[in-house]
Amino acid sequence: MNPRLASIVSDADVASFQADGVIVLRGVFRDWVDCLREGVRTNMAAPGPFERTYKPEDGSAPFFQDLCSWQRIPEYREFVFESPAAAIAARLMGSRTARFFHDHVLVKQPGTSIVTPWHHDQPYYPVEGRQSVSFWTPLDPVARDTVMECVAGSHRWGKDFRPTRFDGTALYAKDDFEPIPDIDAQRGNYRIVGWDVEPGDAIAFNFRTVHGAPANRSERSRRVFSSRWVGDDAMFVDRGGRTSPPFPGLKLGHGDPLDGPEFPIAHPREARA
Repeated sequence: MNPRLASIVSDADVASFQADGVIVLRGVFRDWVDCLREGVRTNMAAPGPFERTYKPEDGSAPFFQDLCSWQRIPEYREFVFESPAAAIAARLMGSRTARFFHDHVLVKQPGTSIVTPWHHDQPYYPVEGRQSVSFWTPLDPVARDTVMECVAGSHRWGKDFRPTRFDGTALYAKDDFEPIPDIDAQRGNYRIVGWDVEPGDAIAFNFRTVHGAPANRSERSRRVFSSRWVGDDAMFVDRGGRTSPPFPGLKLGHGDPLDGPEFPIAHPREARA
């Protein structure tokens, strides 16, 4: 193993991630903050086809989101292939390779009342596999009362909870998922984790880890670049409907390895095509 990588992500970090499904990594992308901020500026000025901006009915500030922009925004592409993200992802997942799944930009403007409800990402995605990780990377300081929270150990519950849109409607017509528990009403029954984070830190979590985020009642923006990664065991699944994000034009069949130009291998370098 690269000694520098071992100094960034220790064996104890890997064990903690595997056990809890979430860990905070301090300063791992500090050198990439300016690059990602520039990418987000470009992204917000010219959103892509999957942009979703939510405007609260109470007139408070909007919540900007966009997905799958790495192929058109050079700063995102540079982060995917040149930052240590792919190597860190492979180490945390226990995978020989790290394949990039997609990017997701989340900007909660100061004062927005929008809450990100409790959910986990796996059933939204057209992919299954034990090896997965998202890096929730803040580009602004985020206090504990504004940060994303995770339910430690929830990736091991063995459940797929109902994927819903922000308006509460089911994502798929065939909805045979069970509803997610009311986490807020039973907070004492769960180990809920969150941290004060600085630009360049990363909250790493498994696709099955239950998480949510409060409104941004602070006076500063909460810009986040989230990069999602999968490992050797990733396979395509047909959810029977439009996933979030959608991947139109894929030629994969149910159970096929997740492969193709939309999902490039970024680690190891010699495996890139």
